[in-house]
Amino acid sequence: MLRYGGRRLLAAVPLLLIVPFLIFVLIDLTPGDPAVVLAGENPTPERLAAIRENLRLDDNVFVRYVDWVGGVLHGDLGMSFLSNQSVTELISRRMATTMSLVLFAMVIAVLVGGLLGIVAAIRPGGVIDRAVNVVASIAIAIPAFWFGLVLVSLFAVSNQIFPAFGYVPLSEGVVPWLQHLVLPGIALALLPAAEVTLQLRSALGKVLESDYILNAEARGLSKTSVMFKHALKNACIPVVTVLGFRVSEVLGGAVTIEIIYGMPGLGSLAVDSVQNHDIPVLLGFVLFTTIVVVLVNLLVDISYGYFNPKVRS
Repeated sequence: MLRYGGRRLLAAVPLLLIVPFLIFVLIDLTPGDPAVVLAGENPTPERLAAIRENLRLDDNVFVRYVDWVGGVLHGDLGMSFLSNQSVTELISRRMATTMSLVLFAMVIAVLVGGLLGIVAAIRPGGVIDRAVNVVASIAIAIPAFWFGLVLVSLFAVSNQIFPAFGYVPLSEGVVPWLQHLVLPGIALALLPAAEVTLQLRSALGKVLESDYILNAEARGLSKTSVMFKHALKNACIPVVTVLGFRVSEVLGGAVTIEIIYGMPGLGSLAVDSVQNHDIPVLLGFVLFTTIVVVLVNLLVDISYGYFNPKVRS
Protein backbone atom coordinates (compact mmCIF):
# COMPACT_ATOMS: atom_id res chain seq x y z
CA MET A 1 0.00 0.00 0.00
CA LEU A 2 2.88 2.38 0.78
CA ARG A 3 4.45 1.59 -2.58
CA TYR A 4 1.13 2.28 -4.28
CA GLY A 5 0.79 5.59 -2.43
CA GLY A 6 4.31 6.56 -3.45
CA ARG A 7 3.55 5.85 -7.10
CA ARG A 8 0.40 7.94 -6.91
CA LEU A 9 2.33 10.85 -5.41
CA LEU A 10 4.96 10.65 -8.13
CA ALA A 11 2.22 10.61 -10.75
CA ALA A 12 0.83 13.84 -9.24
CA VAL A 13 4.13 15.75 -9.64
CA PRO A 14 3.42 16.74 -13.28
CA LEU A 15 0.03 18.10 -12.18
CA LEU A 16 1.71 20.25 -9.51
CA LEU A 17 3.99 21.66 -12.21
CA ILE A 18 1.48 22.07 -15.03
CA VAL A 19 -1.30 23.85 -13.10
CA PRO A 20 0.89 26.77 -11.87
CA PHE A 21 2.40 27.11 -15.36
CA LEU A 22 -1.07 27.42 -16.86
CA ILE A 23 -1.86 30.11 -14.28
CA PHE A 24 1.30 31.96 -15.33
CA VAL A 25 0.19 31.84 -18.96
CA LEU A 26 -3.38 32.91 -18.20
CA ILE A 27 -2.21 35.81 -16.04
CA ASP A 28 0.09 36.93 -18.84
CA LEU A 29 -2.84 36.91 -21.28
CA THR A 30 -5.24 38.65 -18.90
CA PRO A 31 -5.64 42.44 -19.22
CA GLY A 32 -4.19 44.40 -16.33
CA ASP A 33 -0.80 45.29 -14.96
CA PRO A 34 0.33 44.78 -11.33
CA ALA A 35 2.68 47.75 -11.77
CA VAL A 36 -0.27 50.07 -12.41
CA VAL A 37 -1.98 48.86 -9.22
CA LEU A 38 1.16 49.40 -7.15
CA ALA A 39 2.11 52.73 -8.71
CA GLY A 40 -1.10 54.48 -7.65
CA GLU A 41 -2.80 57.31 -9.48
CA ASN A 42 -1.15 59.10 -12.42
CA PRO A 43 2.18 57.23 -12.35
CA THR A 44 4.99 58.35 -14.58
CA PRO A 45 6.30 55.97 -17.26
CA GLU A 46 9.62 55.89 -15.41
CA ARG A 47 7.96 54.73 -12.17
CA LEU A 48 5.99 52.04 -14.00
CA ALA A 49 9.14 50.83 -15.73
CA ALA A 50 11.02 50.73 -12.41
CA ILE A 51 8.27 48.69 -10.75
CA ARG A 52 8.07 46.28 -13.66
CA GLU A 53 11.82 45.81 -13.59
CA ASN A 54 11.84 45.27 -9.82
CA LEU A 55 9.09 42.65 -10.09
CA ARG A 56 10.63 41.13 -13.24
CA LEU A 57 7.32 41.51 -15.05
CA ASP A 58 9.06 42.09 -18.39
CA ASP A 59 10.78 38.72 -18.24
CA ASN A 60 9.56 35.86 -20.37
CA VAL A 61 6.73 33.79 -18.85
CA PHE A 62 8.82 30.64 -18.88
CA VAL A 63 11.75 32.40 -17.19
CA ARG A 64 9.50 33.70 -14.40
CA TYR A 65 7.93 30.26 -14.02
CA VAL A 66 11.30 28.50 -13.68
CA ASP A 67 12.40 31.11 -11.15
CA TRP A 68 9.18 30.58 -9.15
CA VAL A 69 9.58 26.78 -9.18
CA GLY A 70 13.15 27.20 -7.93
CA GLY A 71 11.87 29.26 -5.03
CA VAL A 72 9.13 26.74 -4.24
CA LEU A 73 11.68 23.92 -4.09
CA HIS A 74 13.49 25.95 -1.41
CA GLY A 75 10.26 26.63 0.50
CA ASP A 76 9.91 30.19 -0.78
CA LEU A 77 6.62 31.16 -2.46
CA GLY A 78 7.80 34.72 -3.00
CA MET A 79 6.59 38.06 -1.67
CA SER A 80 3.18 39.62 -2.14
CA PHE A 81 3.23 42.47 -4.65
CA LEU A 82 0.60 44.34 -2.65
CA SER A 83 1.61 43.91 1.00
CA ASN A 84 5.26 42.92 0.53
CA GLN A 85 4.69 40.07 2.98
CA SER A 86 5.82 36.49 2.57
CA VAL A 87 3.23 34.48 0.62
CA THR A 88 4.03 31.47 2.80
CA GLU A 89 3.13 33.45 5.92
CA LEU A 90 -0.05 34.86 4.36
CA ILE A 91 -1.27 31.39 3.42
CA SER A 92 -0.24 29.89 6.77
CA ARG A 93 -2.21 32.51 8.71
CA ARG A 94 -5.40 31.98 6.70
CA MET A 95 -5.11 28.24 6.06
CA ALA A 96 -6.63 27.23 9.41
CA THR A 97 -9.81 29.22 8.71
CA THR A 98 -10.43 27.67 5.30
CA MET A 99 -9.51 24.13 6.30
CA SER A 100 -11.71 24.35 9.42
CA LEU A 101 -14.64 25.43 7.25
CA VAL A 102 -14.02 22.76 4.58
CA LEU A 103 -13.55 19.92 7.08
CA PHE A 104 -16.60 21.00 9.09
CA ALA A 105 -18.71 21.10 5.91
CA MET A 106 -17.49 17.68 4.78
CA VAL A 107 -18.21 16.14 8.20
CA ILE A 108 -21.77 17.52 8.05
CA ALA A 109 -22.14 16.20 4.49
CA VAL A 110 -21.00 12.70 5.47
CA LEU A 111 -23.11 12.50 8.63
CA VAL A 112 -26.31 13.99 7.21
CA GLY A 113 -25.97 12.43 3.77
CA GLY A 114 -25.06 9.06 5.20
CA LEU A 115 -27.97 9.05 7.64
CA LEU A 116 -30.53 10.10 5.03
CA GLY A 117 -29.17 7.64 2.47
CA ILE A 118 -29.48 4.74 4.93
CA VAL A 119 -32.95 5.76 6.11
CA ALA A 120 -34.17 6.07 2.53
CA ALA A 121 -32.76 2.67 1.56
CA ILE A 122 -34.43 0.78 4.41
CA ARG A 123 -37.84 0.88 2.69
CA PRO A 124 -37.30 1.40 -1.06
CA GLY A 125 -40.18 3.22 -2.68
CA GLY A 126 -41.71 4.17 0.66
CA VAL A 127 -42.82 7.61 1.79
CA ILE A 128 -39.50 8.38 3.49
CA ASP A 129 -37.54 7.19 0.46
CA ARG A 130 -39.52 9.41 -1.92
CA ALA A 131 -39.36 12.40 0.45
CA VAL A 132 -35.58 12.10 0.87
CA ASN A 133 -35.09 11.86 -2.89
CA VAL A 134 -37.21 14.96 -3.50
CA VAL A 135 -35.47 17.02 -0.80
CA ALA A 136 -31.99 15.94 -1.94
CA SER A 137 -32.80 16.69 -5.58
CA ILE A 138 -34.00 20.18 -4.66
CA ALA A 139 -30.93 20.77 -2.46
CA ILE A 140 -28.61 20.05 -5.39
CA ALA A 141 -30.20 22.94 -7.33
CA ILE A 142 -29.83 25.50 -4.50
CA PRO A 143 -26.73 27.76 -4.78
CA ALA A 144 -24.57 27.70 -1.67
CA PHE A 145 -24.26 31.51 -1.52
CA TRP A 146 -28.07 31.95 -1.62
CA PHE A 147 -28.55 29.30 1.05
CA GLY A 148 -25.87 31.03 3.12
CA LEU A 149 -27.73 34.34 2.95
CA VAL A 150 -30.97 32.61 3.97
CA LEU A 151 -29.26 31.05 6.99
CA VAL A 152 -27.86 34.44 8.03
CA SER A 153 -31.30 36.02 7.77
CA LEU A 154 -33.02 33.27 9.76
CA PHE A 155 -30.48 32.38 12.43
CA ALA A 156 -28.25 35.45 12.78
CA VAL A 157 -30.33 38.53 11.93
CA SER A 158 -33.88 37.55 12.90
CA ASN A 159 -33.16 35.25 15.84
CA GLN A 160 -29.48 35.94 16.63
CA ILE A 161 -28.76 32.31 17.49
CA PHE A 162 -25.42 32.19 15.66
CA PRO A 163 -22.96 34.96 14.70
CA ALA A 164 -23.37 36.33 11.20
CA PHE A 165 -19.83 37.52 10.67
CA GLY A 166 -16.23 36.64 11.38
CA TYR A 167 -14.24 33.67 12.63
CA VAL A 168 -12.80 32.63 15.99
CA PRO A 169 -9.74 30.34 16.04
CA LEU A 170 -9.95 27.01 17.82
CA SER A 171 -7.27 28.23 20.22
CA GLU A 172 -9.79 30.70 21.69
CA GLY A 173 -12.28 27.98 22.59
CA VAL A 174 -14.17 25.10 21.02
CA VAL A 175 -17.63 26.61 21.56
CA PRO A 176 -17.03 30.00 19.85
CA TRP A 177 -15.09 28.21 17.11
CA LEU A 178 -18.05 25.94 16.39
CA GLN A 179 -20.55 28.79 16.67
CA HIS A 180 -18.80 30.68 13.88
CA LEU A 181 -18.59 27.56 11.70
CA VAL A 182 -22.19 26.30 11.96
CA LEU A 183 -23.91 28.60 9.45
CA PRO A 184 -21.16 28.75 6.79
CA GLY A 185 -20.48 25.05 7.28
CA ILE A 186 -24.12 24.10 6.70
CA ALA A 187 -24.34 26.36 3.64
CA LEU A 188 -21.21 24.79 2.18
CA ALA A 189 -22.31 21.24 3.07
CA LEU A 190 -25.70 21.44 1.32
CA LEU A 191 -24.57 20.21 -2.12
CA PRO A 192 -22.19 17.40 -1.03
CA ALA A 193 -24.70 16.20 1.59
CA ALA A 194 -27.41 15.92 -1.08
CA GLU A 195 -25.10 14.09 -3.45
CA VAL A 196 -23.94 11.67 -0.73
CA THR A 197 -27.59 10.99 0.11
CA LEU A 198 -28.55 10.14 -3.47
CA GLN A 199 -25.38 8.19 -4.18
CA LEU A 200 -25.59 6.11 -1.00
CA ARG A 201 -29.31 5.46 -1.49
CA SER A 202 -28.68 4.25 -5.03
CA ALA A 203 -25.69 2.09 -4.05
CA LEU A 204 -27.50 0.54 -1.09
CA GLY A 205 -30.50 -0.22 -3.28
CA LYS A 206 -28.31 -2.30 -5.60
CA VAL A 207 -26.31 -3.98 -2.81
CA LEU A 208 -29.42 -4.94 -0.82
CA GLU A 209 -30.75 -6.79 -3.86
CA SER A 210 -27.57 -8.83 -4.37
CA ASP A 211 -27.46 -12.58 -3.73
CA TYR A 212 -25.11 -12.53 -0.72
CA ILE A 213 -27.36 -10.05 1.08
CA LEU A 214 -30.44 -12.15 0.38
CA ASN A 215 -28.57 -15.22 1.66
CA ALA A 216 -27.60 -13.35 4.83
CA GLU A 217 -31.22 -12.42 5.44
CA ALA A 218 -32.28 -16.03 4.76
CA ARG A 219 -29.88 -17.20 7.47
CA GLY A 220 -31.84 -15.12 9.96
CA LEU A 221 -29.56 -12.10 10.34
CA SER A 222 -31.36 -8.94 11.43
CA LYS A 223 -31.83 -6.05 9.01
CA THR A 224 -29.56 -3.90 11.17
CA SER A 225 -26.79 -6.47 11.03
CA VAL A 226 -27.17 -6.94 7.28
CA MET A 227 -27.17 -3.20 6.69
CA PHE A 228 -24.18 -2.18 8.81
CA LYS A 229 -22.00 -5.31 8.67
CA HIS A 230 -22.43 -6.28 5.04
CA ALA A 231 -24.28 -3.83 2.78
CA LEU A 232 -22.94 -0.47 3.93
CA LYS A 233 -19.27 -1.26 3.39
CA ASN A 234 -19.77 -2.22 -0.26
CA ALA A 235 -22.13 0.70 -0.87
CA CYS A 236 -19.51 3.17 0.40
CA ILE A 237 -17.20 2.63 -2.60
CA PRO A 238 -19.06 5.02 -4.98
CA VAL A 239 -19.73 7.42 -2.09
CA VAL A 240 -16.00 7.75 -1.41
CA THR A 241 -15.50 8.64 -5.08
CA VAL A 242 -18.15 11.35 -4.83
CA LEU A 243 -16.52 12.80 -1.70
CA GLY A 244 -13.14 12.91 -3.42
CA PHE A 245 -14.58 14.92 -6.29
CA ARG A 246 -16.58 17.21 -4.03
CA VAL A 247 -13.63 18.34 -1.89
CA SER A 248 -12.33 20.48 -4.76
CA GLU A 249 -15.82 21.94 -5.26
CA VAL A 250 -16.14 22.69 -1.55
CA LEU A 251 -12.77 24.46 -1.64
CA GLY A 252 -14.03 26.57 -4.53
CA GLY A 253 -17.35 27.23 -2.79
CA ALA A 254 -15.49 28.33 0.32
CA VAL A 255 -14.39 31.44 -1.59
CA THR A 256 -17.96 32.76 -1.81
CA ILE A 257 -18.98 31.58 1.66
CA GLU A 258 -15.97 33.24 3.30
CA ILE A 259 -16.87 36.54 1.66
CA ILE A 260 -20.53 36.30 2.76
CA TYR A 261 -19.59 35.53 6.36
CA GLY A 262 -16.54 37.80 6.50
CA MET A 263 -14.17 34.95 7.30
CA PRO A 264 -10.44 35.76 6.89
CA GLY A 265 -9.59 32.63 4.92
CA LEU A 266 -7.80 31.69 1.73
CA GLY A 267 -10.89 32.41 -0.37
CA SER A 268 -10.94 36.12 0.39
CA LEU A 269 -7.16 36.19 -0.02
CA ALA A 270 -7.49 34.66 -3.49
CA VAL A 271 -10.18 37.16 -4.51
CA ASP A 272 -8.01 40.09 -3.37
CA SER A 273 -5.03 38.69 -5.27
CA VAL A 274 -7.06 38.44 -8.48
CA GLN A 275 -8.50 41.94 -8.14
CA ASN A 276 -5.06 43.46 -7.46
CA HIS A 277 -3.06 41.25 -9.86
CA ASP A 278 -1.02 39.94 -6.93
CA ILE A 279 0.56 37.09 -8.88
CA PRO A 280 2.69 35.46 -6.13
CA VAL A 281 -0.30 35.21 -3.76
CA LEU A 282 -2.53 33.78 -6.48
CA LEU A 283 0.10 31.20 -7.41
CA GLY A 284 0.52 30.25 -3.75
CA PHE A 285 -3.23 29.75 -3.42
CA VAL A 286 -3.37 27.63 -6.59
CA LEU A 287 -0.44 25.48 -5.42
CA PHE A 288 -2.02 24.96 -1.99
CA THR A 289 -5.41 23.93 -3.40
CA THR A 290 -3.76 21.64 -5.95
CA ILE A 291 -1.79 19.88 -3.20
CA VAL A 292 -4.96 19.45 -1.12
CA VAL A 293 -6.85 17.97 -4.07
CA VAL A 294 -3.96 15.60 -4.86
CA LEU A 295 -3.75 14.40 -1.25
CA VAL A 296 -7.53 13.91 -1.04
CA ASN A 297 -7.52 11.86 -4.25
CA LEU A 298 -4.66 9.81 -2.84
CA LEU A 299 -6.67 9.09 0.30
CA VAL A 300 -9.65 8.12 -1.86
CA ASP A 301 -7.51 5.67 -3.84
CA ILE A 302 -6.10 4.16 -0.65
CA SER A 303 -9.56 3.88 0.89
CA TYR A 304 -10.61 1.67 -2.02
CA GLY A 305 -8.28 -0.95 -0.59
CA TYR A 306 -10.29 -0.96 2.64
CA PHE A 307 -13.73 -1.07 1.06
CA ASN A 308 -12.78 -3.36 -1.84
CA PRO A 309 -10.42 -6.29 -1.08
CA LYS A 310 -9.93 -6.89 -4.83
CA VAL A 311 -8.21 -3.50 -5.12
CA ARG A 312 -6.10 -4.21 -2.03
CA SER A 313 -4.85 -7.46 -3.51
